Amino acid sequence: MDLSNGSGGGGGGELHNNQFYQCEENKPLLGDATEGNNNSKVAAGPCKRSLHHCGGGGMRYKLLHEGDIQVCVLKHPRTFLSKILTSKFLRRWEPHHLTLTDSSLSSATPTGYMETSLSYSSIEDLQLLAWDNAPKYCVQLSFPGGTVLLQAANSYLRDQWFHSLQWKKKIYKYRKVLTNPSRWDVVLKEIRALVDMALTSPLQDESIHQAPLHIISTLLAENSNLSTQDHENIIVAIAPLLENNHPPPDLCEFFCKHCRERPRSMVVIEVFTPVVQRILKHNMDFGKCPRLRLFTQEYILALNELNAGMEVVKKFVHSMHGPTGQCPHPRVLPNLVAVCLAAIYSCYEEFINSRDNSPSLKEIRNGCQQQNERKPPMPLRLLRAEPPTPPPLSGSPPQIVQNGTISPVPSIPISPTPPPTSLPLSPPPSVVNSSEILVELERNNNNTNAKRKVGPSGGDSEPNLIDCLLVSPAVNTLSIQLPVQADRVLGCFALILKMLSDYDDWRPALASLLQPIPFPKEALAHSKFTKELKYVIQRFAEDPRQEVHSCLLSVRSGKDGWFQLYSPGGVACDDDGELFASMVHILMGSCYKTKKFLLSLAENKLGPCMLLALRGNQTMVEILCLMLEYNIIENKDTQLQIISTLESTQVGLRMYEQLCDRQRELKELQRKGGPTRLTLPSKSTDADLARLLSSGSFGNLENLSLAFTNVTSACAEQLIKLPSLKQLNLWSTQFGDAGLRLLSEHLACLQVLNLCETPVTDAGLLSLSSMKSLCSLNMNSTKLTADTYEDLKAKLPNLKDVDVRYTEAW
Repeated sequence: MDLSNGSGGGGGGELHNNQFYQCEENKPLLGDATEGNNNSKVAAGPCKRSLHHCGGGGMRYKLLHEGDIQVCVLKHPRTFLSKILTSKFLRRWEPHHLTLTDSSLSSATPTGYMETSLSYSSIEDLQLLAWDNAPKYCVQLSFPGGTVLLQAANSYLRDQWFHSLQWKKKIYKYRKVLTNPSRWDVVLKEIRALVDMALTSPLQDESIHQAPLHIISTLLAENSNLSTQDHENIIVAIAPLLENNHPPPDLCEFFCKHCRERPRSMVVIEVFTPVVQRILKHNMDFGKCPRLRLFTQEYILALNELNAGMEVVKKFVHSMHGPTGQCPHPRVLPNLVAVCLAAIYSCYEEFINSRDNSPSLKEIRNGCQQQNERKPPMPLRLLRAEPPTPPPLSGSPPQIVQNGTISPVPSIPISPTPPPTSLPLSPPPSVVNSSEILVELERNNNNTNAKRKVGPSGGDSEPNLIDCLLVSPAVNTLSIQLPVQADRVLGCFALILKMLSDYDDWRPALASLLQPIPFPKEALAHSKFTKELKYVIQRFAEDPRQEVHSCLLSVRSGKDGWFQLYSPGGVACDDDGELFASMVHILMGSCYKTKKFLLSLAENKLGPCMLLALRGNQTMVEILCLMLEYNIIENKDTQLQIISTLESTQVGLRMYEQLCDRQRELKELQRKGGPTRLTLPSKSTDADLARLLSSGSFGNLENLSLAFTNVTSACAEQLIKLPSLKQLNLWSTQFGDAGLRLLSEHLACLQVLNLCETPVTDAGLLSLSSMKSLCSLNMNSTKLTADTYEDLKAKLPNLKDVDVRYTEAW
């Protein structure tokens, strides 16, 4: 076959026959998107050329960026001699590794046919060739004066090259056309054609949708003076591309601007809603694209601007959760929380930057690093919740201290005499700047007002600001005065956190995310914010699941948690300790290590516990009784003070008398004597065991069998009273995790434990790691997992006899 028949002589051959194929350079760009709709094949002598269908159906291909292929270049013959020289007998193929750049087709070895790159703008025609005489798979690229043939190994690879080249060529043209627009009505048509081309392309690659979005975002960034109607038309035109793709950063900036300027536009509801829903469902890391988070934040604020705004926001949050009890999208909650935290932080950004004397996020983005470019610090105003009273009489002149900061509030131990720094604050509000703190104190001895300087160190002579506020009985919760817009933002996202805490399936993860208290200190000093946040903490405290209410405690030792912040004297406490008492109640009633928790209360929160017990709080009375019962308090004076506190109320006096009775019974129970082995009859209950142990002395009891009885974890309260117990058989009982945790705290000398066919799980079995004397452990037919088993073996060096049959560890 002679390809010269297809090339045509004198420049008028078949390759330029407009009857069969119109040159792309002569067609309007808008027509490119519909070019591939013609499936007809056009015969051209022995060589057949086809226009490939680019619709949404059929084969799908990966976009090529580079690859190996055979290349042949034919110059258009103009004389008989040149026609002979370009015949198939003299033709040769060269192997090349071609790269499809953004603007041209180039070879990794720029020699031979591909000595120079082939620009996409020079390609006049792009077609598939099917050979009659040989199964060669070629793509034909026509350029002025010649033809480039690319030969692939098979038809699939040939089609992949064809569609990739066609895509690169068209996207290059669109980038050029949309760089310098002249008429916006024409530009809008081109944008629609570009979107349609991306949607109908048979190529599958992230860049197929991202490249048009980047072109459009660049266009919008360079033409910021568009009318609002043009903005909305462009947004509607690109909406189909956003259904399965995140908007690029520049486009996010454009969307944010639209949300701020036209929050009530229907575009926000109809176009932005599915985009934001996709971001919340599929985004994995806002840190890689913070503008996605900013766009989501601005979208929620736009919803809040609608009539009944918070109801609209609530419906949106519910739509993200779904109608069932379990949200099917695991990324929604952490993404929503990240948006809320960033929005709340932004409300205090100016205060934080003023406090830390560091550039703001906006300044960093704008490249402002010089100190002389910084704006002067914004004053921080501390106000009381109640209306201010008239200012006091003039006293000694104020003193200013540099670099004052607001620090976390320490707890206050209750002592018989007030601390020497208990000086009441004067009523008027104080103004706090970024580098100075001004506090008015009233001396108790002469009733005259004096202003003392307060530094960050908080020594005896110069008390910390929060210490002064804490010890004064006249002090109420502080609040920070925010600008109106920042206050609206704060209220909106604080309410979203409240909404999130109402979903049972989201509450464990939400509690874990908020456990480190990821809010600025200024927010925790804001009464309005802490009041809204209190609802969330109450939901955590009311939740019976351990993974939820355990997050009330600090994330690590030495750091405050919600338990500390809402305790009496904490910066967030405004209810005289009611929430603190409920938190203590739920933590004591869970599967926690009771003794360890009591020790932590005695060390850090004994004062608040005694204060609430003095006010008749039953939970705190029980706490003080348990501290005495478990010998948590070693100091005799403190013990006497606790006893006096208990005897000061009727409920405390009654519980203390019951404690004394139990102590007498405990001494009798632990008195040496009685049997060394004991077996309870089957079907015995917790009450039967308690009744038996109260009948005499069991100080010598070493072996106790409760197998096949009806005892539960409640009987652990009786078992921990047996000081000599070494072997315990709980086979086929209802003894669970709560009982195991209590045993692990008090029966350190236990050597043999049978838990066969009990409902214990990993949560309780892990606590056995503290029982170092265990040498025999039966966990047959329990919910033990392999990881827990390996952990127990590593932490129990004396464990020799283990039964894990019919478990996951078997």
